[in-house]
Amino acid sequence: MSDLPESPALVAADVILEDEPSESMKTRRTLGVGFWVSIAWLVIIVLAAILAPYLGLKDPDANYIDRDLGRPPYPPSADFWFGSDNDAKDVFSRTIWGARVSLVVGFVAIACGMLIGGTLGLLAGYLRGWFDRAISFVFLVLLSFPALVLAILITALLDRSLRTVAGTLGFLSIAPVGRLARATTIQYSEREFVLASRTLGAKHGRIMVRELLPNVLIPMGALGLLGMAVAIVAEGALAFLGLSVEQELTWGKLIQLGSGSRDLQEAPWISMGPILILFLTVLALNFAGDRVREYFDVREVSL
Repeated sequence: MSDLPESPALVAADVILEDEPSESMKTRRTLGVGFWVSIAWLVIIVLAAILAPYLGLKDPDANYIDRDLGRPPYPPSADFWFGSDNDAKDVFSRTIWGARVSLVVGFVAIACGMLIGGTLGLLAGYLRGWFDRAISFVFLVLLSFPALVLAILITALLDRSLRTVAGTLGFLSIAPVGRLARATTIQYSEREFVLASRTLGAKHGRIMVRELLPNVLIPMGALGLLGMAVAIVAEGALAFLGLSVEQELTWGKLIQLGSGSRDLQEAPWISMGPILILFLTVLALNFAGDRVREYFDVREVSL
């Protein structure tokens, strides 16, 4: 071995490398304040929907006629935060109660998509071959059919119950979630940790559950937030066509009830209250889902 002293340039380079933070530390990303504000709003609206019977709200179906205010609808005030409708029903109370059904529709819809579509996509991406071709063809057929037309067809033929509406929107979410799960599974199925598990003799079930599923759930979770927002908006579209949940209040139905031209001119608050809550909720879901997607994309690239 040589006893020659190290080059001053090499010593300086070592010092620079030790003292200077790495590039990944410089570009370190966080979810951001907006993400946590969005999550806080979602937590508030979910808790309000769950605890609606215990919050001391006005009866959403009762008529609160105030002779001092004259004939309804009443504008927003301390007694009616969002005003009242033409039957003197409190719009704020009805909006909170409507959140119960709208949020359930959105959650059940995307849960069905993630459970069924995610499972099929994971199996197709891992097993490949004829099973992959068959499942991909099914996804392609579902995506080729106009979603709104299919939702109208199903809800028109069946009853307009909460189960039917949520199940219909869940059926429509199977293909988008399944295609994402399949693509992500194919991406990770050739990684070193999967190949190492195969070499060590791990069974297919263990590889899919222990190695692939945690990585597939990350993009599926981001898409789930976006999909829940889409499902809530889709329920509103069905409500305008008279095909939403028949026996319950929803945000879409409340907006539809106050969407007449005369109501919008003389009492816009009838629909503006539910529109505002719907807008903020969908915005929070979209922003949170987008931030989760960007955050984990950056972390995956840095690896």
